[in-house]
Amino acid sequence: MNERNGLAILPAMLAAMLIMAAAVTGTSALAQTGDRDGVERPDDPYVHAPRRAPVGTPRSVAPTLGPMQPVQANIDFTGANINGDAANEPSLAVDPTAPNRIAIGWRQFDSIFSNFRQAGWAYSRDGGRTWVFPGVLENEVFRSDPVLDFDASGTFFYNSLHVNDSTEFSCQVFRSDDGGISWEAPVNAFGGDKAWMAVDRTNGIGAGHVYTAWSAAAACCGLATWNRSVDGGASFEFPINFVEAPRFGTMAVGPDGEQYTVGVQSVPLDLDRFLFVRSSNARDAMQTPTFDLTVDVDMGGRMVLGDGPNPSGLLGQADVGVDRSGGPRDGFIYMIASVARTGVFDPMDVMFVRSEDGGATWSTPTRVNDDVVFNGAWQWFGTMSVAPNGRIDVVWNDTRADPTVITSQLYHASSSDGGLTWSTNTALTVPFNHSVGYPQQQKLGDYYDMVSDDVGAHVAFAATFNGEQDVYYLRIGDYDCNGNGIADTDDLAAGAPDCNDNDIPDSCEVAAGTTLDADGNGIPDICEGACIGDLDGSGDVGFGDILQVIAAWGPCGGCLRDLNGNGIVDFADILVVISNWGPCA
Repeated sequence: MNERNGLAILPAMLAAMLIMAAAVTGTSALAQTGDRDGVERPDDPYVHAPRRAPVGTPRSVAPTLGPMQPVQANIDFTGANINGDAANEPSLAVDPTAPNRIAIGWRQFDSIFSNFRQAGWAYSRDGGRTWVFPGVLENEVFRSDPVLDFDASGTFFYNSLHVNDSTEFSCQVFRSDDGGISWEAPVNAFGGDKAWMAVDRTNGIGAGHVYTAWSAAAACCGLATWNRSVDGGASFEFPINFVEAPRFGTMAVGPDGEQYTVGVQSVPLDLDRFLFVRSSNARDAMQTPTFDLTVDVDMGGRMVLGDGPNPSGLLGQADVGVDRSGGPRDGFIYMIASVARTGVFDPMDVMFVRSEDGGATWSTPTRVNDDVVFNGAWQWFGTMSVAPNGRIDVVWNDTRADPTVITSQLYHASSSDGGLTWSTNTALTVPFNHSVGYPQQQKLGDYYDMVSDDVGAHVAFAATFNGEQDVYYLRIGDYDCNGNGIADTDDLAAGAPDCNDNDIPDSCEVAAGTTLDADGNGIPDICEGACIGDLDGSGDVGFGDILQVIAAWGPCGGCLRDLNGNGIVDFADILVVISNWGPCA
C-alpha cells in the first residue's frame, strides 16, 4: 500500500474500529425491532395527508446507473412522487403464468411526522415499467411487516401484521386473483411480529400450501409461531410450537415440498446463533406438521440490529433459497446473511453457505461482496433469490464508495455454479443518503425482496432519490414477459409480433390483460383495427359490444393507453378504440 492510499483508508478503518467496538458491547434497545418500545406497535396517531400530488407535478424519474432504471411505485395518478410520505420494507409477487403482472407491498407512512403505517401496494401490467398505486389495503388501520408471495397459478398473497390497540398482535393474509389489482377480505393467519411466508409452487401433494412463521417476541400465541394453510389461504390452522423458533429470517419450499425456515434464535434472542429448521411432512395436509431437522448454521459472523446505516432496524435478515432446476444441483439449499464477521475487522459482509444434503450439513461461509477487506464498508440488507435454472442472485446495500457511511448503493452479484464463484459485483443505482426521510423511526425498514427468472430478476427496494424514503422496482437484465427463458429482445428479433412497437411482445400484453383479443388470435384487437366480437351475448355485433369495450378499457393505469397522443388517458382514447373497431369477419 502506498502512503497516499494508506492515508485515504485510515478514516474508514477508524470508523470500522468504533463500529466493531459497539457491536462487541451490544446493541441499543431500539435495535430489537426499530420501534420506540421494542416491538411493532402504533406509537403515533394516524396523520391524514393527501396521497395524490397536484396534477402537473413533474413525473418522478430515478437517476440511472447504466441501462437499469429504478421505477418508483408509491406515486400519484400522474406518475409523480408524493411529497412528504414515506415507504419502505417492500416485498413483491410475480405471476408465473403472465410475468408482466407484478405487485409490490410495503409499509406506507402517509406523513413522515407520524410512524403510523399502513399496508400500501401497487401493481404493474407491463413488467414493472409503470406502476399504479391505488392506496392501502385498509384505510387508517395500523399494519406492518408486509410479505408477498404467489402460487403456481398466479394467485398473489399479502401477509400483513396487524396490531390492535398496541396490545394484540396478529397477521392477516389478503388474496388477489387478478394480479394485485384488487384484494379479497383478510383471512386470520394468527401470527405476530417479523412474520414471513412461503407458498408451495411444486406439483406435489403440498401444491398451494401457504406457510408462515413469526417471532415469539410479540405474537398471538406464545411459542406457537408456525402454521400453514392447506386450502390456498382460505383459512389457517392453529399455530404449533416451533422448534427453536427462528427469528428475523425467511422461508422456502424444496423440490419435493419440504418446508425450510431460517433465522436466529428467538427465545432468548441470540444474534450469534443462526438456525435452519426443516419440516418434511408439512406438505401432507393429513398429517400434523413436525420438524425433523434443526441445525445450527455457521454464517461467519453475527446478525446486527440497530447500528451503522440503519440505526433502529435490522441490517439484514437470514435468507434461504432452494435450487429447483432439476439439474445437477437440484435440491441444494442456500443461505445468505449480512453479518458482522467473526475475527475480521470489517463492519459487515454478505456471507453465503450451502447444503447439499437437505440441510444436515453446511459449507464453510464465503463472502459474496468483493470489495477490499478492512475498508469500513457496510454490505447490508443482503437479499437472495434462486432462478428456475438454478442461478443465484444476491442484492444488497453497499457503502464501499463512501467512507463516511452516509450514502449507499444497491449492488448485485450472481452465481451459476451453486455459489462456488460469484460474478464481479455491480452497482445498480447511484448513491442515495440512507439516513434521510425517517418517518419518526430511524430506519429504512428491515428488508428488501427479489424474484429471479431464467433471464434476470425483479427487485423491490427502498431508496431516497427524492430526498425521502420511497419504494422502487428495478429489473436486473432483460425482460422475459412470457417466462420462456428467452429475453424479450431476442423473442422480438426472432419475429415475435409487437404491433404497437412498445418492445413488449403482443402475446404478453394479451396475457397480462392490458389489451383485448376478442377473436383469440394472439394479436391485440387495437392493432388489427377491425375486430370486435359479440361481447354482450346478444347474438350480433352492435353498440352493446362497444359498451363492453368501454367497460373493459377504463383508464385503470395501463388497461387503456394514450392512443391519441395527448399525454393522458381519457375518453378520447375510447373514441379511438371505437373508431378502429368493426365486426369480426
